[in-house]
Amino acid sequence: MPESKARKNVATRRKRERGAAAAAVKAPGSRRWVPPVFITVGLLGVAWLVVYYIAGSMVPLISDLGDWNILIGMGLMASAFVISTLWR
Repeated sequence: MPESKARKNVATRRKRERGAAAAAVKAPGSRRWVPPVFITVGLLGVAWLVVYYIAGSMVPLISDLGDWNILIGMGLMASAFVISTLWR
């Protein structure tokens, strides 16, 4: 059974609107910076904790912070995880 002209116009209009909406959405920019930053921040957090446990009493800044060093190291590793979610 043939479709009416009004029905064809509605279908055509909907297709055009979908195409315009898809064209209006921009693709995200390049995120090539994410992997190096993610790895750097994660390794910095691990290195902070290793230095704290091995030579914490000999390094002036680290010995002054005391147990806050654990929070700093874990915070850096958590930040690396958050940064890794930006990678596409």
